Amino acid sequence: MAVTEAGSGPGTRRRLRPSGYVWILPALVLCVGLIYYCIAYTAVISTWDWDGIDPFPEHVGGENYARIAQDPIFWKTIQHTVVFFVVTFVAQTALGVVFAVLLHSRVRLAVVYKVIIFIPVVLAPAITAPVFRRLYAPDGQLNWLLEHVGLGSLAQPWLGQESTALPVIMAITVWQWTGLTFVLYFAAMSQIDQSVLEAARMDGAGNLRILASIIWPGVRGTTVALGILSAIGALKTFDVPYLVAVGGPNYATEFLGTYIYRKTIAQSHVGYGAALSVILLVLALAFAILMQVRGREKQGVS
Repeated sequence: MAVTEAGSGPGTRRRLRPSGYVWILPALVLCVGLIYYCIAYTAVISTWDWDGIDPFPEHVGGENYARIAQDPIFWKTIQHTVVFFVVTFVAQTALGVVFAVLLHSRVRLAVVYKVIIFIPVVLAPAITAPVFRRLYAPDGQLNWLLEHVGLGSLAQPWLGQESTALPVIMAITVWQWTGLTFVLYFAAMSQIDQSVLEAARMDGAGNLRILASIIWPGVRGTTVALGILSAIGALKTFDVPYLVAVGGPNYATEFLGTYIYRKTIAQSHVGYGAALSVILLVLALAFAILMQVRGREKQGVS
C-alpha cells in the first residue's frame, strides 16, 4: 500500500491508498485460490483411503505415508529418478557446452546447426514416442543397423529387458532436451566479455584452458539453473517413460509421475496417489532449495 496525501494545507490528512497491488490481484487470486488450494486439498486427500468415487472416504491419517515407506516400487522410482537426473544432466551439460562453444566459433551454416540442435525440443513426446518404440523394437531399425555393420551380437530387445530399458529412456531424454541446454549456454557465453578472452589468448592460454578457467566459471549461474530444472524435471518425468515403455518391463522405467498415474487412475487408489504427489512436491522443493543454496555458496567462494 502506498502512502499518499489527500488535499493540502495544515489540515492535510495522510491516508493509505492501494497502488500497484490492484494489478497483481488477479495473479494472487489464481495462485492462492487455485494452485495453493489444490495443493492443500491434495494433502487432505492423502489422509484418506479413497477410490475417487465413494462419497464417504475413510480417514486413515498417515497410513498412506507409512505404506509408501514400505513400498519397494516407490524406492525403485526414487533410484530411477536419481540415476536419471545424474546421467541426463551430465550428458546434456557436456553436449550443450560443446555445441555452444563450437557454434561461437566461426563455422559455416551456424544458423542451420542451431535449428537442427533445437528441433527436438519443440517436438511433442506423443509424436516421437511411436518412432522410438519402432526404432528400439527387436526387429527395429537399430538392430537392423547393428546386424548390417557386423555387430549383430549387440542386437537385443532394448525396451523389453530391464538392463537396457532405462538407458534407452535416458538417451531419448538427452536427445530431446540438449537443444534447450545448448541455447541457454550459447546465450550465457554471449555475455562473457570478449576482451577477457582475447587477453587470455595473448597470454598464451589454449582453448581448453580458456574453457576451463574463463568460460565454464562464467556460465556457472546457467549451470545451477539447469541443475534445478533437471532435478525437478526428473521428479516430474512422465511422458517419455509412459509413452515409450509404459513404465516396464517389471517397473524398470517406473518414475514417480508414472507411478502416481498408475495408482491414482489405473488402480483407483486416489488417497495413495495423493500421498505420492505430496512427497513429489516436497522432494522437488528440497532439490530446488538445495541446489540454489549450493549455487550461491560456490558464487560466494569464487
